[in-house]
Amino acid sequence: MEMPGFWDRPTESAGLMQKRRELERRVETLQRLRTDADELSAWRELLGDDGLADPDAVVFAERLGAALEQLDLELKLAGPDDDKSAIVAINSGAGGTESQDWAEMLLRMYVRWAERKGFELELIDRQDGEEAGIKSATVAIRGAYAYGLLHGEAGVHRLVRISPFDSQARRHTSFASVDVVPEVDDTIEIEIADKDLKVDVFRASGAGGQHVNRTESAVRITHLPTGIVVQCQNERSQHKNRATAMKVLRSRLYERELRKRAEEQAKKEGEKMDIGWGSQIRSYVLQPYRMVKDHRTGETVGDADSVLAGEIDPFLEAFLKGKIASPGDAGLTI
Repeated sequence: MEMPGFWDRPTESAGLMQKRRELERRVETLQRLRTDADELSAWRELLGDDGLADPDAVVFAERLGAALEQLDLELKLAGPDDDKSAIVAINSGAGGTESQDWAEMLLRMYVRWAERKGFELELIDRQDGEEAGIKSATVAIRGAYAYGLLHGEAGVHRLVRISPFDSQARRHTSFASVDVVPEVDDTIEIEIADKDLKVDVFRASGAGGQHVNRTESAVRITHLPTGIVVQCQNERSQHKNRATAMKVLRSRLYERELRKRAEEQAKKEGEKMDIGWGSQIRSYVLQPYRMVKDHRTGETVGDADSVLAGEIDPFLEAFLKGKIASPGDAGLTI
Protein backbone atom coordinates (compact mmCIF):
# COMPACT_ATOMS: atom_id res chain seq x y z
CA MET A 1 0.00 0.00 0.00
CA GLU A 2 2.86 2.35 0.73
CA MET A 3 4.66 1.58 -2.52
CA PRO A 4 4.76 4.46 -5.02
CA GLY A 5 2.05 4.14 -7.66
CA PHE A 6 0.02 1.53 -5.73
CA TRP A 7 -3.18 3.57 -5.91
CA ASP A 8 -2.60 4.50 -9.55
CA ARG A 9 -3.94 1.06 -10.55
CA PRO A 10 -7.46 1.05 -9.05
CA THR A 11 -8.50 -2.41 -10.24
CA GLU A 12 -5.33 -4.14 -9.09
CA SER A 13 -5.17 -2.26 -5.79
CA ALA A 14 -8.83 -3.05 -5.04
CA GLY A 15 -8.17 -6.76 -5.57
CA LEU A 16 -5.14 -6.69 -3.29
CA MET A 17 -7.08 -4.80 -0.62
CA GLN A 18 -9.83 -7.40 -0.75
CA LYS A 19 -7.29 -10.21 -0.28
CA ARG A 20 -5.69 -8.32 2.59
CA ARG A 21 -9.01 -7.92 4.37
CA GLU A 22 -9.72 -11.63 3.94
CA LEU A 23 -6.32 -12.60 5.34
CA GLU A 24 -6.77 -10.23 8.27
CA ARG A 25 -10.16 -11.78 9.00
CA ARG A 26 -8.66 -15.27 9.00
CA VAL A 27 -5.83 -14.20 11.30
CA GLU A 28 -8.36 -12.67 13.72
CA THR A 29 -10.41 -15.88 13.61
CA LEU A 30 -7.33 -17.99 14.31
CA GLN A 31 -6.32 -15.77 17.23
CA ARG A 32 -9.82 -15.98 18.69
CA LEU A 33 -9.82 -19.77 18.36
CA ARG A 34 -6.47 -19.99 20.13
CA THR A 35 -7.86 -17.90 22.99
CA ASP A 36 -10.93 -20.13 23.19
CA ALA A 37 -8.76 -23.26 23.14
CA ASP A 38 -6.62 -21.88 25.98
CA GLU A 39 -9.75 -21.10 27.96
CA LEU A 40 -11.08 -24.61 27.44
CA SER A 41 -7.75 -26.06 28.51
CA ALA A 42 -7.77 -23.94 31.67
CA TRP A 43 -11.33 -25.03 32.36
CA ARG A 44 -10.27 -28.65 32.13
CA GLU A 45 -7.22 -28.08 34.34
CA LEU A 46 -9.33 -26.49 37.08
CA LEU A 47 -12.31 -28.83 36.98
CA GLY A 48 -10.79 -32.03 35.61
CA ASP A 49 -12.36 -34.21 32.92
CA ASP A 50 -15.68 -34.18 34.78
CA GLY A 51 -15.83 -30.43 34.42
CA LEU A 52 -16.10 -30.80 30.63
CA ALA A 53 -19.42 -32.57 31.14
CA ASP A 54 -20.87 -29.31 32.44
CA PRO A 55 -23.56 -28.08 29.98
CA ASP A 56 -21.81 -24.74 29.51
CA ALA A 57 -18.51 -26.51 28.78
CA VAL A 58 -20.21 -28.79 26.27
CA VAL A 59 -21.72 -25.84 24.41
CA PHE A 60 -18.38 -24.03 24.47
CA ALA A 61 -16.51 -27.07 23.11
CA GLU A 62 -19.08 -27.63 20.37
CA ARG A 63 -18.84 -23.98 19.31
CA LEU A 64 -15.07 -24.21 19.22
CA GLY A 65 -15.20 -27.41 17.16
CA ALA A 66 -17.62 -25.89 14.66
CA ALA A 67 -15.46 -22.77 14.31
CA LEU A 68 -12.34 -24.89 13.74
CA GLU A 69 -14.14 -26.90 11.07
CA GLN A 70 -15.30 -23.71 9.33
CA LEU A 71 -11.77 -22.28 9.38
CA ASP A 72 -10.39 -25.53 7.96
CA LEU A 73 -12.93 -25.31 5.15
CA GLU A 74 -11.95 -21.71 4.39
CA LEU A 75 -8.28 -22.61 4.30
CA LYS A 76 -9.05 -25.16 1.58
CA LEU A 77 -10.22 -22.27 -0.59
CA ALA A 78 -6.63 -21.36 -1.35
CA GLY A 79 -6.60 -21.86 -5.12
CA PRO A 80 -5.47 -18.98 -7.34
CA ASP A 81 -9.06 -18.32 -8.45
CA ASP A 82 -11.05 -19.52 -5.45
CA ASP A 83 -11.65 -15.98 -4.20
CA LYS A 84 -13.23 -14.89 -7.50
CA SER A 85 -16.86 -14.56 -8.48
CA ALA A 86 -18.37 -17.36 -10.56
CA ILE A 87 -20.13 -17.63 -13.89
CA VAL A 88 -22.51 -20.59 -13.92
CA ALA A 89 -23.91 -21.93 -17.19
CA ILE A 90 -26.69 -24.53 -17.26
CA ASN A 91 -27.67 -26.48 -20.37
CA SER A 92 -30.50 -28.96 -20.74
CA GLY A 93 -29.67 -32.40 -22.09
CA ALA A 94 -31.51 -34.57 -24.58
CA GLY A 95 -35.14 -35.13 -23.74
CA GLY A 96 -36.91 -31.93 -24.73
CA THR A 97 -39.36 -30.53 -22.20
CA GLU A 98 -38.30 -32.95 -19.45
CA SER A 99 -34.66 -31.90 -19.44
CA GLN A 100 -35.52 -28.25 -20.02
CA ASP A 101 -37.72 -28.24 -16.93
CA TRP A 102 -34.89 -29.93 -14.99
CA ALA A 103 -32.43 -27.27 -16.17
CA GLU A 104 -34.72 -24.55 -14.82
CA MET A 105 -34.98 -26.39 -11.49
CA LEU A 106 -31.17 -26.37 -11.27
CA LEU A 107 -31.04 -22.66 -12.10
CA ARG A 108 -33.55 -21.97 -9.32
CA MET A 109 -31.50 -24.10 -6.91
CA TYR A 110 -28.29 -22.12 -7.50
CA VAL A 111 -30.11 -18.77 -7.42
CA ARG A 112 -31.67 -19.58 -4.05
CA TRP A 113 -28.34 -20.79 -2.69
CA ALA A 114 -26.66 -17.56 -3.81
CA GLU A 115 -29.42 -15.41 -2.32
CA ARG A 116 -29.10 -17.22 0.99
CA LYS A 117 -25.34 -16.56 0.97
CA GLY A 118 -25.84 -12.89 0.22
CA PHE A 119 -24.15 -13.01 -3.19
CA GLU A 120 -25.00 -10.62 -6.01
CA LEU A 121 -26.76 -12.18 -8.99
CA GLU A 122 -26.87 -11.17 -12.65
CA LEU A 123 -28.77 -13.20 -15.23
CA ILE A 124 -26.61 -12.89 -18.33
CA ASP A 125 -28.58 -15.07 -20.72
CA ARG A 126 -31.68 -17.26 -20.68
CA GLN A 127 -33.08 -19.35 -23.53
CA ASP A 128 -36.59 -20.54 -22.69
CA GLY A 129 -37.91 -23.94 -23.76
CA GLU A 130 -40.83 -24.24 -26.15
CA GLU A 131 -43.28 -25.59 -23.54
CA ALA A 132 -41.57 -25.21 -20.17
CA GLY A 133 -38.19 -24.77 -18.55
CA ILE A 134 -35.04 -23.47 -20.22
CA LYS A 135 -32.74 -24.67 -22.95
CA SER A 136 -29.86 -22.83 -21.31
CA ALA A 137 -29.04 -20.04 -18.90
CA THR A 138 -25.94 -18.20 -17.75
CA VAL A 139 -25.83 -16.40 -14.43
CA ALA A 140 -23.02 -14.48 -12.71
CA ILE A 141 -22.79 -15.12 -8.96
CA ARG A 142 -20.63 -12.36 -7.51
CA GLY A 143 -19.02 -12.33 -4.12
CA ALA A 144 -15.88 -13.47 -2.31
CA TYR A 145 -15.10 -17.17 -2.88
CA ALA A 146 -18.18 -17.84 -5.02
CA TYR A 147 -16.04 -19.74 -7.54
CA GLY A 148 -14.13 -21.60 -4.85
CA LEU A 149 -17.38 -22.84 -3.36
CA LEU A 150 -19.11 -23.67 -6.64
CA HIS A 151 -16.40 -25.02 -8.95
CA GLY A 152 -17.11 -28.61 -7.88
CA GLU A 153 -20.65 -28.31 -9.27
CA ALA A 154 -19.38 -28.59 -12.85
CA GLY A 155 -20.61 -31.76 -14.51
CA VAL A 156 -23.80 -33.60 -15.41
CA HIS A 157 -26.70 -33.60 -12.96
CA ARG A 158 -29.33 -36.37 -13.18
CA LEU A 159 -32.98 -36.22 -12.13
CA VAL A 160 -35.32 -39.21 -11.65
CA ARG A 161 -39.02 -38.47 -11.08
CA ILE A 162 -42.57 -39.08 -12.19
CA SER A 163 -42.92 -36.73 -15.13
CA PRO A 164 -45.46 -33.91 -14.72
CA PHE A 165 -45.57 -33.78 -18.52
CA ASP A 166 -46.45 -37.48 -19.04
CA SER A 167 -50.17 -38.19 -19.15
CA GLN A 168 -49.43 -41.80 -18.14
CA ALA A 169 -47.42 -40.66 -15.07
CA ARG A 170 -44.35 -42.69 -15.99
CA ARG A 171 -40.95 -42.30 -14.39
CA HIS A 172 -38.42 -40.31 -16.42
CA THR A 173 -34.69 -39.67 -16.15
CA SER A 174 -33.46 -36.24 -17.21
CA PHE A 175 -30.00 -34.76 -17.54
CA ALA A 176 -28.60 -31.23 -17.49
CA SER A 177 -25.03 -30.00 -17.49
CA VAL A 178 -23.53 -27.32 -15.27
CA ASP A 179 -20.39 -25.39 -16.15
CA VAL A 180 -18.64 -23.12 -13.64
CA VAL A 181 -15.81 -20.72 -14.49
CA PRO A 182 -14.19 -17.90 -12.51
CA GLU A 183 -15.17 -14.40 -13.55
CA VAL A 184 -11.91 -12.80 -14.61
CA ASP A 185 -11.15 -9.18 -13.84
CA ASP A 186 -9.02 -6.57 -15.56
CA THR A 187 -5.88 -7.75 -13.76
CA ILE A 188 -5.80 -10.92 -15.91
CA GLU A 189 -4.62 -10.31 -19.46
CA ILE A 190 -6.26 -12.46 -22.13
CA GLU A 191 -5.56 -11.57 -25.75
CA ILE A 192 -8.49 -12.05 -28.12
CA ALA A 193 -7.97 -11.03 -31.75
CA ASP A 194 -10.90 -9.50 -33.59
CA LYS A 195 -10.27 -11.81 -36.56
CA ASP A 196 -10.95 -14.78 -34.27
CA LEU A 197 -14.45 -13.59 -33.44
CA LYS A 198 -17.76 -14.04 -35.22
CA VAL A 199 -20.37 -11.67 -33.82
CA ASP A 200 -24.09 -12.12 -34.47
CA VAL A 201 -26.89 -9.86 -33.28
CA PHE A 202 -30.51 -10.96 -32.99
CA ARG A 203 -33.75 -10.11 -31.28
CA ALA A 204 -33.91 -11.17 -27.65
CA SER A 205 -36.51 -13.75 -26.68
CA GLY A 206 -38.43 -14.30 -23.49
CA ALA A 207 -39.08 -11.78 -20.75
CA GLY A 208 -37.75 -8.30 -21.16
CA GLY A 209 -40.51 -6.08 -22.51
CA GLN A 210 -41.52 -4.97 -25.99
CA HIS A 211 -38.42 -2.89 -26.58
CA VAL A 212 -36.13 -5.87 -26.10
CA ASN A 213 -38.11 -8.00 -28.52
CA ARG A 214 -38.38 -5.33 -31.22
CA THR A 215 -34.69 -4.51 -31.49
CA GLU A 216 -31.67 -6.63 -32.33
CA SER A 217 -30.02 -6.08 -28.96
CA ALA A 218 -28.96 -9.65 -28.14
CA VAL A 219 -25.38 -10.60 -29.01
CA ARG A 220 -23.84 -13.99 -29.78
CA ILE A 221 -20.05 -14.28 -30.04
CA THR A 222 -18.25 -17.32 -31.44
CA HIS A 223 -14.54 -17.73 -30.76
CA LEU A 224 -13.47 -19.41 -33.99
CA PRO A 225 -10.20 -21.08 -32.83
CA THR A 226 -11.88 -22.89 -29.93
CA GLY A 227 -15.52 -23.04 -31.00
CA ILE A 228 -16.65 -21.47 -27.72
CA VAL A 229 -19.99 -19.68 -28.10
CA VAL A 230 -21.31 -17.14 -25.61
CA GLN A 231 -24.32 -14.86 -25.80
CA CYS A 232 -26.06 -12.20 -23.77
CA GLN A 233 -29.52 -10.69 -24.07
CA ASN A 234 -30.00 -9.36 -20.57
CA GLU A 235 -29.56 -5.67 -21.43
CA ARG A 236 -31.53 -3.55 -23.88
CA SER A 237 -28.31 -2.07 -25.20
CA GLN A 238 -26.45 -4.09 -27.82
CA HIS A 239 -23.22 -2.44 -26.67
CA LYS A 240 -23.75 -3.57 -23.05
CA ASN A 241 -24.68 -7.09 -24.15
CA ARG A 242 -21.54 -7.33 -26.24
CA ALA A 243 -19.37 -6.14 -23.33
CA THR A 244 -20.93 -8.74 -21.03
CA ALA A 245 -20.58 -11.50 -23.61
CA MET A 246 -16.90 -10.63 -24.06
CA LYS A 247 -16.39 -10.84 -20.31
CA VAL A 248 -17.93 -14.30 -20.25
CA LEU A 249 -15.77 -15.33 -23.21
CA ARG A 250 -12.62 -14.15 -21.45
CA SER A 251 -13.59 -16.16 -18.38
CA ARG A 252 -14.21 -19.32 -20.40
CA LEU A 253 -10.94 -18.97 -22.29
CA TYR A 254 -9.11 -18.45 -19.01
CA GLU A 255 -10.69 -21.58 -17.50
CA ARG A 256 -9.93 -23.53 -20.67
CA GLU A 257 -6.25 -22.63 -20.41
CA LEU A 258 -6.14 -23.61 -16.74
CA ARG A 259 -7.76 -26.95 -17.54
CA LYS A 260 -5.32 -27.55 -20.37
CA ARG A 261 -2.36 -26.91 -18.08
CA ALA A 262 -3.78 -29.26 -15.44
CA GLU A 263 -4.16 -32.02 -18.03
CA GLU A 264 -0.62 -31.51 -19.29
CA GLN A 265 0.73 -31.61 -15.74
CA ALA A 266 -1.15 -34.84 -15.08
CA LYS A 267 0.37 -36.43 -18.18
CA LYS A 268 3.86 -35.41 -17.07
CA GLU A 269 3.25 -37.00 -13.68
CA GLY A 270 1.90 -40.16 -15.27
CA GLU A 271 -1.46 -39.79 -13.59
CA LYS A 272 -4.98 -39.90 -14.90
CA MET A 273 -6.76 -36.84 -13.55
CA ASP A 274 -10.53 -36.81 -13.50
CA ILE A 275 -11.33 -33.15 -13.89
CA GLY A 276 -15.02 -33.95 -13.84
CA TRP A 277 -16.17 -31.95 -16.85
CA GLY A 278 -18.99 -33.73 -18.64
CA SER A 279 -19.20 -36.56 -16.10
CA GLN A 280 -22.29 -37.42 -14.08
CA ILE A 281 -21.60 -36.10 -10.62
CA ARG A 282 -24.91 -36.20 -8.77
CA SER A 283 -28.34 -37.83 -8.87
CA TYR A 284 -31.54 -36.28 -7.58
CA VAL A 285 -34.18 -38.97 -7.05
CA LEU A 286 -37.79 -37.96 -6.40
CA GLN A 287 -39.35 -41.34 -7.24
CA PRO A 288 -39.61 -44.13 -5.96
CA TYR A 289 -37.87 -42.53 -2.94
CA ARG A 290 -36.51 -39.04 -2.27
CA MET A 291 -32.77 -38.65 -2.01
CA VAL A 292 -29.87 -36.70 -3.48
CA LYS A 293 -26.50 -38.42 -3.75
CA ASP A 294 -23.13 -37.15 -4.95
CA HIS A 295 -21.31 -39.94 -6.79
CA ARG A 296 -17.83 -38.50 -6.16
CA THR A 297 -17.97 -38.05 -2.41
CA GLY A 298 -20.79 -40.37 -1.40
CA GLU A 299 -22.49 -37.46 0.37
CA THR A 300 -26.21 -38.20 0.64
CA VAL A 301 -29.13 -36.00 1.72
CA GLY A 302 -32.57 -37.51 2.26
CA ASP A 303 -34.47 -34.22 2.04
CA ALA A 304 -34.41 -33.69 -1.72
CA ASP A 305 -36.82 -30.75 -1.51
CA SER A 306 -34.43 -28.75 0.69
CA VAL A 307 -31.57 -29.43 -1.72
CA LEU A 308 -33.62 -28.20 -4.68
CA ALA A 309 -34.49 -25.14 -2.60
CA GLY A 310 -30.81 -24.23 -2.42
CA GLU A 311 -29.51 -26.23 0.56
CA ILE A 312 -26.46 -27.58 -1.27
CA ASP A 313 -23.78 -26.74 1.32
CA PRO A 314 -23.29 -30.39 2.43
CA PHE A 315 -22.25 -31.30 -1.12
CA LEU A 316 -20.01 -28.24 -1.53
CA GLU A 317 -18.27 -28.89 1.78
CA ALA A 318 -17.81 -32.62 1.13
CA PHE A 319 -16.18 -31.85 -2.22
CA LEU A 320 -13.87 -29.24 -0.70
CA LYS A 321 -12.85 -31.59 2.08
CA GLY A 322 -11.78 -34.10 -0.55
CA LYS A 323 -14.01 -36.93 0.55
CA ILE A 324 -13.84 -39.83 -1.92
CA ALA A 325 -16.63 -42.33 -2.22
CA SER A 326 -15.79 -46.00 -1.87
CA PRO A 327 -16.29 -48.18 -4.99
CA GLY A 328 -19.52 -49.49 -3.52
CA ASP A 329 -20.90 -45.99 -3.22
CA ALA A 330 -20.30 -45.02 -6.83
CA GLY A 331 -23.65 -46.23 -8.12
CA LEU A 332 -27.21 -45.37 -7.19
CA THR A 333 -29.88 -48.07 -7.40
CA ILE A 334 -33.36 -46.97 -8.39
